[in-house]
Amino acid sequence: MVEGSMTQGAGQGPNVWQHAGVGSATGLPHSNDTYTPTQRDLPVIGSGTDPNRTPTLVDVPSPAAAMPGVGEGPLYVVGDVHGYLDELRAALLNAGLIDTEDHWAAGNARLWFLGDFTDRGPDGIGVVDLVMQLSAEAAAAGGYCKALMGNHELLLIGAKRFGDTPVDSGAGTASFQAAWLLNGGQRTDMERLQEHHIQWMSRLDAMTLADGHLLVHSDTTAYLDYGDSITAVNDAITQALERRDPNETWELFRKFTKRFAFRDEGAGPQAVRELLDMYGGERIVHGHSPIPYLLGEVGSEDGEDTVQVHGPHIYADQLAIALDGGVTMAGKLLVAQLPLPA
Repeated sequence: MVEGSMTQGAGQGPNVWQHAGVGSATGLPHSNDTYTPTQRDLPVIGSGTDPNRTPTLVDVPSPAAAMPGVGEGPLYVVGDVHGYLDELRAALLNAGLIDTEDHWAAGNARLWFLGDFTDRGPDGIGVVDLVMQLSAEAAAAGGYCKALMGNHELLLIGAKRFGDTPVDSGAGTASFQAAWLLNGGQRTDMERLQEHHIQWMSRLDAMTLADGHLLVHSDTTAYLDYGDSITAVNDAITQALERRDPNETWELFRKFTKRFAFRDEGAGPQAVRELLDMYGGERIVHGHSPIPYLLGEVGSEDGEDTVQVHGPHIYADQLAIALDGGVTMAGKLLVAQLPLPA
């Protein structure tokens, strides 16, 4: 089964991705050249958001952050959320980053989300609203809460902007709307998606460096196609989205759905070193590929087996850290404090 709502994916069929030129829609993906949606089909379950939350596009300037003698707080990273707002709240609360009212409670701590806020789970827009709120509150407290661009942000932006407009997929035609539905797009998210959400997502960085960790969403070397520095990559992707060209946006989405570049025993560490040599850092931290997939352990379709994820997965000669705990497949939504032990 393709993961996502059976109702919402109805009529698309399993061959949409094959016609789109981005891989098979079923089975465990084996190549880092194509994208295969994760398998488990999840129902859509309703979840509301706080109507009193005020959307915030930019961090509120923080006088505390500029005070002399005030150092940076601990660094935390969050893996793929995919609309699981309640699980995110619980994980952030358990880490001491928010209080029971969902407000920032971590002072000058630093928090990075690795992308993929929507699709598959029940409340992607609620997740985006919470992250935007925490960005303002953390900045006001002298810390920060920031986010990276995931492939599902690109997918949602494309579905909103271009809908059923055909795109040149390289193997026939497809559309962002078809791809979004097939990959767990929730109609309730689309109904609540507003322009300030799109603006916020389209301005997200693709990569950053924090305390010697190169943070990215996807375990791919496709970032090398967009520049030889972090600034160049981020600027290139932002500018591409500003041009609002469906085929260019589709190419971004296609490239950043690639996965498993770091998994092979021989080529994996070499691929990590290539990125670290280009952009800096001593370790790469990514989401995108669920840890159960990286380990070859995928839960059964009937849901009786539990995917055991206890924490981040360190691999590729200790150079890569995977943070997607597989929350969409009964795994775990991971919040980790860096650095992790070698």
